Amino acid sequence: MGGSDVQIVWFKRDLRVRDHEPLTRAAQRGPVLPLYIVEPELWNQPDSAAQHWSYIRTALVELRQSLGTLGAPLVVRTGEAVAALRSVVAEVGGRVDHLWAYEETGNDWTFRRDRAVLAWARNAGIRFTEVPRDFVVRRLASRDDWSSIARVRMSQPLLPVPALLIPVRQPDGSAIDPGYVPELRDLGLTPIAPAGTHPAGEGAARQTMRSFIDERCEGYEKRLSSPVTAWDGCSRLSAHLAYGTVSLREVIARSRRAAASSPTKRFSLGAFEERLHWRSHFIQKLEDQPSLEHHSYIAAFDTVRLDPKTDQRAADRYQAWATGTTGYPMVDACMRSLKATGWINFRMRAMLVSFASYDLWLDWRSTAAHLARSFIDYEPGIHYPQIQMQSGTTGINTIRIYDPVKQGLDHDPTGDFVRRWVPELADVDGPAVHQPWLLAGTFWGIPALYAAPIVNHADAVTQAWTYIERIKAEARRSGAAAAIQEQHGSRRSPPSVRRSKVSPPASSTPRDTSRHNSRRNPRHG
Repeated sequence: MGGSDVQIVWFKRDLRVRDHEPLTRAAQRGPVLPLYIVEPELWNQPDSAAQHWSYIRTALVELRQSLGTLGAPLVVRTGEAVAALRSVVAEVGGRVDHLWAYEETGNDWTFRRDRAVLAWARNAGIRFTEVPRDFVVRRLASRDDWSSIARVRMSQPLLPVPALLIPVRQPDGSAIDPGYVPELRDLGLTPIAPAGTHPAGEGAARQTMRSFIDERCEGYEKRLSSPVTAWDGCSRLSAHLAYGTVSLREVIARSRRAAASSPTKRFSLGAFEERLHWRSHFIQKLEDQPSLEHHSYIAAFDTVRLDPKTDQRAADRYQAWATGTTGYPMVDACMRSLKATGWINFRMRAMLVSFASYDLWLDWRSTAAHLARSFIDYEPGIHYPQIQMQSGTTGINTIRIYDPVKQGLDHDPTGDFVRRWVPELADVDGPAVHQPWLLAGTFWGIPALYAAPIVNHADAVTQAWTYIERIKAEARRSGAAAAIQEQHGSRRSPPSVRRSKVSPPASSTPRDTSRHNSRRNPRHG
């Protein structure tokens, strides 16, 4: 079957069949050709990693099966997007009426790719409809309108799986070749995390969602801060949301139903929904200003820090940070755990960025690339605005500086997490593991046991604080900070804990300041 009403559904970060608006709308109009394009150039970008493709590939295999059950298996093509689309159109004899996809707030590479596809579709006379994804608003006129638009989208009913998809065939009646789903080696990628650490695919997403909302959610607001409790205490839906194996609307809808029926879950699920709102709030920042991937909110911050590409001292510091050999046990344990598993909880992510940006004074762009490759749930829209906020370059947020010793004592009080991931310290008992440099005698006399601290935390962060506050003060005087607040600032009243004033740390006893304040450049013209 298939006449001039052929509908191509281009899957990107939306690897599911449930609550999938482009798929549903396409199925209502004619024969459907579901398409995924594997783009080798994308996998050569500095923020791409083998673990990302492993996760996506598993989801694609399941998606192909799910779509095949509905009547139209997923078609996979490898190559540049426009060339792949042009080839698919030729395969069906040029009978394509419509191209469907979700809007994507990706990195700069995918931004430019999407613009090229839009231009091609216009020239080819093919309608290209990009459906809004989650609560991110393209060409948002005013940040004042964002919350109300998000509420309207949230109120829309979830979409069922299409009952049947009419398959598309070639002009001679033969089936479309479904294509090969590349392995890691086909893309020149080498694994960096063990397989199976993060179950992928729509089935795994739904199982994870059910296990969290039905079983694991109570105490979420307390368990999410510690790497000891967060692995099970957090929802673990972040990668599924990043790659769209479950929709944000469905997660929120299911969470709200559970909260309404269970007083014991209500507070925890309310805190969970607050994090989901925060997630879209940050993605909106990159949607409104794509340049945030490469440039600081305040231009003066682009040149103040050390660049590992041009400065040997910075390169040495970066290497120690990226390999977990800084001499600060909690920092090193978190980095090594992240490298091994692809995931660490949010507070520890913030600590890693804080240490790189303030203690080591590294340019946020170098550390952002490393963490993008390390996070299985890498979502560009969250990643770059968050890295900048934790690095103090926004001009409007209170500076967050995490004391790695305090973080260790607060969130790994027994030291078990550190001892697991920093085996050099396995014989150090109790909380002393967080400050091994204070131990006397033969312990510190064994150089191979563990690295000495790479910097003095108190001195380093005091210098960083002073420098950044000077730039922020100038941004306030010039009006730059007010402009950033107008474009990107939240319109919601923050919790009282976030309104507390924080004084700069004294050089001798730096304070952990981690408990506080948590025009347009549209993507398509």
